[in-house]
Amino acid sequence: MSFKTILGAASAAALLTFSTGAALADTWRYAFEEAIDEVQGVFAQKFKEEIEANSDHEVQLFPYGTLGESADIMEQAQSGILQFVNQSPGFTGALIPEAQVFFVPYLLPQDTGQLNSFFRNSQAIRELFPELYAEQGLELLTMYPEGEVAITTKAPLRSPEDLNEVKIRVMTNPLLVESYRAFGATPTPLPWGETYGGLQTNIIQGQENPAFFIESTKMYEVTDHITFIGHNNFTTALMANKDFFDDLDEGDQDLIRNATQAAFDHILEYQEGLTEESLDKIHEARPEVTITTLSEEERAPFEAAAAQVEAAFIEMTGERGQEILDQMKADLAAASEQ
Repeated sequence: MSFKTILGAASAAALLTFSTGAALADTWRYAFEEAIDEVQGVFAQKFKEEIEANSDHEVQLFPYGTLGESADIMEQAQSGILQFVNQSPGFTGALIPEAQVFFVPYLLPQDTGQLNSFFRNSQAIRELFPELYAEQGLELLTMYPEGEVAITTKAPLRSPEDLNEVKIRVMTNPLLVESYRAFGATPTPLPWGETYGGLQTNIIQGQENPAFFIESTKMYEVTDHITFIGHNNFTTALMANKDFFDDLDEGDQDLIRNATQAAFDHILEYQEGLTEESLDKIHEARPEVTITTLSEEERAPFEAAAAQVEAAFIEMTGERGQEILDQMKADLAAASEQ
């Protein structure tokens, strides 16, 4: 197994030493893709708090970069070196193609109440996805939203024509590549650690993320325009190593499920007003950055492109993908009625 970006052989050796007998260990290790004070970090801290308040176990948290890039922490979770990993379907899309459904543009609603109801009650998430994750040695504990995705660019963005020949950094996700190709851009998969420098040197001219992440990572310093086209809400998932989870007694499994639910409830509440707060911080730090939300008329050509992306998803995933997409649409319809 290769740990491409782990900080030195000593770190890897230490993790391997701790991993012995992980199912019985009182210390559980949990890695995620963001900083400790960003959304995934806030979720992880609440999870840790709940576990440690209700048991003798300790949870060690590893924010982005401490154990490598996203591919590294997924390897470590699948091998059992990590007990928990928080990762977006954007990075697990190559591993679990059906998870790319979260990148079909304009599938998820913009209404926060409807969105939260979907994530709380979705049969697709509760009943269909766990089997797919289990096939990869992972116990899916929950999925949750992180905020509406905005596109940051160096030039104004009002139509697909404005993205012509614009290189947009995307996660290594085939459907996300297909989405930006449909939008008229040149999608450019890059590890997150190379994104800021790539924008500085004009290797890429844009990227997408929720507003809190654009603010905290200072993407507004190397791009000039932040545009909401309404196409998506960033989704992430908490997983456990399946062998570890299955070997736990019923009490510890319930402990983990309860801590997951508490962290889920906490993170939905934490995100109320977070986008607006983050945009205010960006405006204060760099007033010349433009922040634009496209009108329904301006969004129409982007929405039209979603049909070919949905077709590409079905082509990539076959009958299982179609089943998941159909169930998600039913779940979303139910959420809209609540």
